[in-house]
Amino acid sequence: MQTRPTPVPPSDRITAADLRDVGLFGGLTDDALQDLALSLKILKRGADELIFREGDQAREFYVVLRGEVEVFKALKGGAEARLATLSAGHWFGEMSVLDVQPRSASVRALSPCRMLVVTARDLDALYRRDLKSYTLVVLNVARELARRLRLSSWMWPTLRRSVWACPRVSLLRIKRCRHRL
Repeated sequence: MQTRPTPVPPSDRITAADLRDVGLFGGLTDDALQDLALSLKILKRGADELIFREGDQAREFYVVLRGEVEVFKALKGGAEARLATLSAGHWFGEMSVLDVQPRSASVRALSPCRMLVVTARDLDALYRRDLKSYTLVVLNVARELARRLRLSSWMWPTLRRSVWACPRVSLLRIKRCRHRL
C-alpha cells in the first residue's frame, strides 16, 4: 500500500507557528521552521483509515498535527495488539526512514487526522540547506527513540509479571487482570 500526500489547498497550509510546538522541530530557528512549513506536504486520513501496513516499504514518516492514531501489530488469528496511541505533536514511522527497512507495525487513524509527511528526500534537502537544523531534527528523533526504548524496557518486566500472575490472560486482556501492574 502506497500513500500519497493529499494536495493542500492554500487555506490548509501549515505555518512555522504550527511546527513550533512539535518536539521533532525543537530548537529550530523561525527561518528553518518557515522553510519546512513551505516544503513539507500534508496528508489527511479519516477515522479508521489505514495510514500504512506492517511490512510496507517506506521512505517517509508522519507528524500528527491534528487527530489521533494507533500503532498496532497483527497477531495470529487476525487479532491486533495496540502498541501505542499518538496524538498531535507525536510522530511515527521514522524507523523505516532511518534504517531503510520495511515498516515494523501498522498505523491507523482513530479520528480524522491531519499529518505532516517528512520524506527521506526532505531530510536530505534539510541536510544540504541547513546542517544545524538537520542535526537538531536527527537528535530529536534519536531522543524520542531512546525514550521509547526506555519505556519498553521498563514495561516488559511489568507485563511479564502480569501475565505470570494471570496465566490465562492474553497480553491483549491484561487490563482485565485483577492484579496490579
